[in-house]
Amino acid sequence: MAQKHPMARKPPRKPARLEPGGKASKAIVISGITLVSLIVVGACAADDDYEEVGADCVNLDNRLPDGSYEVVDEDLCDDDGTVRYHGSHGAYGWYYGGARSGTRVSKGTTVRPSDVQITTRKGTVIQRGGFGGRGSSGS
Repeated sequence: MAQKHPMARKPPRKPARLEPGGKASKAIVISGITLVSLIVVGACAADDDYEEVGADCVNLDNRLPDGSYEVVDEDLCDDDGTVRYHGSHGAYGWYYGGARSGTRVSKGTTVRPSDVQITTRKGTVIQRGGFGGRGSSGS
């Protein structure tokens, strides 16, 4: 019996090709989308390291000689940072990041900071930190 030449063997079989849009390609696409979604959600959850700033409601028309303001009831100030009342009894607005001593606050600003969480002394959150924080300013 004659021996066949080694190159005369049948070529190895090619694996079956999947048609475009087959089950395997859909599973890969869905897995990829899931992975990207998890990465985005994880990044957003880890991004909660924002600064917290306190706010006091003050009478902005009555700045005291030492540069401080008298703290008033926070119900006189709007949560959106705008001046709620302006007239003969004063203009009330938020004073951010100040050092409070008794009924006075100083060493802060009337300019509303952005990308921080602003919380009143009573614990009311008037601005959330990070994306979507509203940015407006007082007087």
